Amino acid sequence: MTYVEGFVVAVPTANKEAYRKHAADAAPLFREFGASRMVECWGDDVPDGKVNDFKGAVQAKPDETVVFSWFEYPDRATRDAANQKMMSDPRMEAMGADMPFDGSRMIFAGFDSLLDDSAEGRMGYVDGYLVPVPDGNKEAYRAMAQKASEVFRDHGATRVVEAWGDDVPDGKVTDYNRASHKQDGETVVFSWVEWPDKETRMAGWEKVMADERMAHDPNDQTFDGKRMIYGGFAPIVEA
Repeated sequence: MTYVEGFVVAVPTANKEAYRKHAADAAPLFREFGASRMVECWGDDVPDGKVNDFKGAVQAKPDETVVFSWFEYPDRATRDAANQKMMSDPRMEAMGADMPFDGSRMIFAGFDSLLDDSAEGRMGYVDGYLVPVPDGNKEAYRAMAQKASEVFRDHGATRVVEAWGDDVPDGKVTDYNRASHKQDGETVVFSWVEWPDKETRMAGWEKVMADERMAHDPNDQTFDGKRMIYGGFAPIVEA
């Protein structure tokens, strides 16, 4: 199963092209270090939340845009080895000296995939999610996610990934635990849904919401939906 390194960062909106170039230039190095895939997605439909949201997760300013991104690795050992190489490679040090965003507010962590469902089709749009789940509900969450994945793929999604927090550090300024208002006995889940394009995503969501398989059971306490963070993102780098 895929191991995921997930990132969320606030980038000055005026620096979009500089950020895209910075990420694209770094992509060959990440692949060299062992990443099997790297995706960077620019915030496009990122709503304000009542409890929490992606903007608050990284303390985004009014002139900044949230970026949702991830690296995929075959396993954690490959990811850990890659991080060691990144820390010691002078090429990465040079790139880190001129970053077009505030790295102190970037949140990052390692996640072990619970679910990775793929269908044929390209990726042209992404729905990203963060949610804290009680540790005792891990298998119940997996089962629920599997059922939901079938609905999403029936209505146009090309891939659904749910990844369980495995190496989630506390940060000095921001982190996943604070972003999701995680409580003791909970683990943060990092997940995303890939769509061919935004139009398919919009039409697909209408069908998903109307699908009787998605009817919510008011007694279902698998996770606290009020603390789920979500948003729509347009890919700007895929390598």
